[in-house]
Amino acid sequence: MPLLRLRVPSALVLALLSSAALSTPAQAQSVAEMAARMDAMQKQMLAMQQELADLRHRASARQAEIVANDRRQRAQERARERTATTQVRQQQVVRTGGRGSVDPASNNHLPVILAYDLVCGSGSYVLGQVCFTPGGFIELTGIFRNLNLVSDVETNFGGIPFRNSPLSRENEFRFSARQSRFTGMFMAKVDPELAVTGYYELDFLGAAVNSNSRESNSYVPRIRQLFAALDSRDTGWHVLAGQAYSLITTNTVGITPLKEQIPLTIDPQFVPGFNWTRNPQVRVVKDVAPGLWAAVALESPQSVLPPSPFAAPNGVSVNFSNPGDVVGQLNSTTTYSNNSAPDVTAKLAFEPGFGHYEVKGLARFFNDRVIGRTNDATGYGIGASATFPVLDKRLDFQISGLVGRGIGRYGTALLPDFALRADGSIAPIPAFQLLTGVVGHVQPGTDVYVYAGWEQASRAGAFSTAGYGSPTLTVTGCNIEGSAAATCQAETREIRQITGGFWHDLYKGSFGRLAAGAQISYTERTAFRGEFGINPSTHLIVGLASLRYYPF
Repeated sequence: MPLLRLRVPSALVLALLSSAALSTPAQAQSVAEMAARMDAMQKQMLAMQQELADLRHRASARQAEIVANDRRQRAQERARERTATTQVRQQQVVRTGGRGSVDPASNNHLPVILAYDLVCGSGSYVLGQVCFTPGGFIELTGIFRNLNLVSDVETNFGGIPFRNSPLSRENEFRFSARQSRFTGMFMAKVDPELAVTGYYELDFLGAAVNSNSRESNSYVPRIRQLFAALDSRDTGWHVLAGQAYSLITTNTVGITPLKEQIPLTIDPQFVPGFNWTRNPQVRVVKDVAPGLWAAVALESPQSVLPPSPFAAPNGVSVNFSNPGDVVGQLNSTTTYSNNSAPDVTAKLAFEPGFGHYEVKGLARFFNDRVIGRTNDATGYGIGASATFPVLDKRLDFQISGLVGRGIGRYGTALLPDFALRADGSIAPIPAFQLLTGVVGHVQPGTDVYVYAGWEQASRAGAFSTAGYGSPTLTVTGCNIEGSAAATCQAETREIRQITGGFWHDLYKGSFGRLAAGAQISYTERTAFRGEFGINPSTHLIVGLASLRYYPF
């Protein structure tokens, strides 16, 4: 604030001096004294104005200090509240495996969003009122097979050639970068107990002609997962809608998306005996009690049908599948089964304090059309799984299985779901799937694994090409090189595999993570006995090596 200065006009001073000069000596002295007093008063007023300015400056500085201290105190209070909230959520994860909280044992960066203040965790970024967490990796994979599957990194277990095919006498080597993956998570806190999450996961393992709805829903561009989830922590209800791993897939924590117990294999088709699909669904989960969850889901239906030589019964006109409609945005180079209702899956998961355990069930609905009537059939599956540490923080053991009729779609080997009886009606195929594995944590950043898997189907339907596993099928040429396809009508009875490998972090720090891995597997494919009691079989050895860079 500028100082107010009192100035004596120059004309007045000159007039006083002139008056003093013209007046008597006594009058002149009086005028001089008056001028001196006025000068002293002016200096005093200037001093008072300066003191007032100093007081105002000190008052302004004090006010600014008070405001700054108030802001610091409020910021410290918000920080303490955020820390307390995070600690409570971490304790809930450790105690109950609660959904959406920060899991201290996880490498995933899950953002924490408070209703009154947006704070994103490490690796996350603020986008408006949500946190975005990028992820994924860039991979180069080397693949060697002792048989030629003419396949990329993914293994078609049901397509392992028998010895009549020249492919069974050729090796195969490839490099591939198509398993590279991009992921992203959007997470918003509507209020302190209500969170909304959106997640996408994409890779490049798709081609237009192999797009289908059977197991991984592999349309181009290939969507692995794409879903939204709503989590109400105070009520314990959780809803998911979109494409995700099936509810049948075993979890590691609770019944939580992105916490599936996926085998550590480089092969993206995983291990025979592993139960999974990735398909569109609506899922509802309830936190029943600490360490206890229940869930039910409606999942998009689709049936796996037997490959050639499977055909409709002689003399029966039956419709059980159709090519996709191009205008309807399905793939016209493959077929789609007739399904009138979604697959229904249910699960009960519990964690008593030592390990993670699940009981699960599956109901499926099949139908076809014969002239004059519609044939309906029901498939079912009952399964369970257990995961627990053998050596604390050093060795984990897992086992899972599913048994029933019409469950082929939910196994890695993709054995068929149903065949046909002689009258054209549906015959769900009895089957079971079993997986065991151990994962060793040798040191931080180094894991080794061994899995053994088994999938088996039984005979069903007519004793002809309309059924599955018929003893009348011709298999005499399956072991003779160059024999005609008609002499090897083998249909797969079982797929068994043992595989092992490791992952090791070459680098992990502020610039991301660089990991190297290797895997080797031995797989047997055995067919049903056909004519003359011949039991064809073949085997496949695969070696894979991977180098992955995780930028985030």
